[in-house]
Amino acid sequence: MVSPVVQGKSLKVDDYDVDAILQQALDRLTALADINSALAGTLEEAEGMRRVARIVARRLGDRCAVDLLSDQGGIERVCVTRAEAGPSPREELVTMPPPPESATGPLARVLRGAGPLLLTGADHTSDDRDPWDAGQTLLLADATSAVVAPLRARREVLGALTVSRSGEHPPLTEQDLPLIDDLVHRIGLAVENARLHHETQRIAERLQRSLLPQLPHIDGLKMAARYAPSQATAEVGGDWYDSFRLPTGQTTLIIGDVTGHDLKAAVTMSQLRNMLRGIASDRQEPPEKILHRMDVAQHSLYPGTTATCIYAIVQGPEGGPWQLDYATAGHLPPLLVTHDGDTRYLTGGHSHILGASTDLPRTSAIEALPARSTLLLYTDGLIERRSESIDRSLTRLRQHAAALARESPDTFCDELLTGLASDSADDVALLALRLPSAGRPKKKTTTRAD
Repeated sequence: MVSPVVQGKSLKVDDYDVDAILQQALDRLTALADINSALAGTLEEAEGMRRVARIVARRLGDRCAVDLLSDQGGIERVCVTRAEAGPSPREELVTMPPPPESATGPLARVLRGAGPLLLTGADHTSDDRDPWDAGQTLLLADATSAVVAPLRARREVLGALTVSRSGEHPPLTEQDLPLIDDLVHRIGLAVENARLHHETQRIAERLQRSLLPQLPHIDGLKMAARYAPSQATAEVGGDWYDSFRLPTGQTTLIIGDVTGHDLKAAVTMSQLRNMLRGIASDRQEPPEKILHRMDVAQHSLYPGTTATCIYAIVQGPEGGPWQLDYATAGHLPPLLVTHDGDTRYLTGGHSHILGASTDLPRTSAIEALPARSTLLLYTDGLIERRSESIDRSLTRLRQHAAALARESPDTFCDELLTGLASDSADDVALLALRLPSAGRPKKKTTTRAD
């Protein structure tokens, strides 16, 4: 038996009341913990709201909906979840314009800053309401009670959470408001964090793309390149491609990957790419010597950074035959695909990654490039998957590439991205070169945007 004192008087509270109070506190803490876990598991705004709505509908009411204000000023209902099994009707996921001044329904009031609002009985009937309120009225049509609460961050309203109860369930009361107010505060911060993350990622991706070069357009040699950020984590990284014509008239092909998956890696990528361009254009030496000079410069200017890279030179007389002189610094091997669909990896000229050591020797290799063949340089995001061996990944790439042997370089790259990198957890860079038919002369060089 517990006997609290209120204003000098002793009040008797039996053990049942204490157990009920403790259970309510435990339920509240459990709901908050589940919400925190759901929000911590994703930075995708819509997915986070769906997870939250499922928990709220199961623990606090029969139905839960989340409406968010868009950048264009409209309101998007991103999820509607019921406690009972089965998906919610798709027509409930509506997009609405901003509420007019004549709208006085609970959602309109909350989006203007009111709330949280506890609704019971006739509080959410549709008599004499503005047509804008119809969507919210329909959502609450069979509810016996509901709470509509604003999602706020930095005193700005980002949207609204609606939770309702119906049927024989006990109605929501004033005692539920503190918990819901705590929930919407956490949800509002999560929405703001997701939007800040998305904006940062979008800026980083634009920066990454702006740092990538234009490909040289050399008549007879067809090239295509692609860059795609991670589809799983929505992050940019240090993947890059490059190609330019040396003063000797030979064409370079370069692919690389700086360690890291953030804005710093993208900036470092640009620095290393430009440094490699300068060294190659000035020295015009064999690939293994160019990569050695790159190592020395990298250790001096950017100590602690590491990267994989392939530096290759396409050379041969006008009209062919052509050959590839290349060196590989810890990177995956180039793939050669003939016009008939035969495939093989070019595994020569392999040595350690850039940034590891300036003392170890480097080697290069020379391979013949058949007429009408396709040479593919790529980064590991195209093929690597968790719980899959690298041999299996490389085999899958060969199979996909063989089926695309006669497609244009642009289609070749696009189809590889669609078939292999649609769910990649890493960013991807591709560079494809198509050799012309034998005997076709080369002409002057221009540049074009990729």
